[in-house]
Amino acid sequence: MGRQHVGHSEIATFAGAKVNLPQDVASKYRQQVRGLRDRLKAHLDAHPNFSLKKMLLSGSLAKGTALRSLNDIDVGVYVAGSSVPDDIGGLLDYIADKIVEAYPNVTSDQLTRNTYSITLSFKGSGLDVDIVPILYYGDPDWRGDLVSQDDGSFLETSIPLHLDFIRDRKKAAPNHYAQVIRLLKYWSKQRKDEDASFRFKSFMIELIMAKLADQGVDFSDYPEALQQFFTYIINSNLSERIVFNEHYDFADVECSDVLQIIDPVNAKNNVARLYTSANVNAIVDAAEAAGDAIDWALSAPTKTATVEAWQGVFGPTFQV
Repeated sequence: MGRQHVGHSEIATFAGAKVNLPQDVASKYRQQVRGLRDRLKAHLDAHPNFSLKKMLLSGSLAKGTALRSLNDIDVGVYVAGSSVPDDIGGLLDYIADKIVEAYPNVTSDQLTRNTYSITLSFKGSGLDVDIVPILYYGDPDWRGDLVSQDDGSFLETSIPLHLDFIRDRKKAAPNHYAQVIRLLKYWSKQRKDEDASFRFKSFMIELIMAKLADQGVDFSDYPEALQQFFTYIINSNLSERIVFNEHYDFADVECSDVLQIIDPVNAKNNVARLYTSANVNAIVDAAEAAGDAIDWALSAPTKTATVEAWQGVFGPTFQV
């Protein structure tokens, strides 16, 4: 009975109204970053030895998985040269100076140095761009050493390869793959709002979804797709290694952490390396609660009961 009250179309409508970043806003944000990138390219053309080599949009806006609540944009800035500091503090100060040099309209008061990144704030739009440095050594795939936002360690990465990884899964399930990720990120955000200790990185959600996509899971029915995700977490207890072999062999992975979700571009980077057993148990418990809520939603006898069940997944903003 419950599906006649809330099914795929109702979840899709909710996503469009409450979850997804509107297309016009996303386009405006991307245009702002393109402007930054084009100005950097012009500066590079005039100063070939300039140490900032490339600026690339990354994160959820680049992947098409941004939520309506997005309040800053992630970009990676590739830095190269013998004069570039290799300590975090010195590197951030260096990049801040170079940004002011490359962008004459940017003033130092628009730059805020964070622990592992720099935020560039636009006075007109109020938009914040979070700039993460990547030490670059000339790799054609734009591999470089990213400053981890978790602990400031340097991790090899490639923004283009990461974006290709997501795009390949999106091509196999146009619209639906990215939409289910956004719904799950919204669910996770509700848990974090309820419990500040709850941890579940968006990148981890994306990689679990990638595993399910590679296994042939159909994402075209949103209640069923969400249930597939939660069922995987419950049945696996997140105890099995999640790994992909597009850019390295399975044998290259050496990891003994409690939770193992391996970066598809870097075999040495366990995305979940800082997660404890308590963190894992909290994710599994949250998945069980969400799965039970969806089960009840799909069989509830009344519209009121069905909506209340879905509110157990998405919070009180869920309405039909």
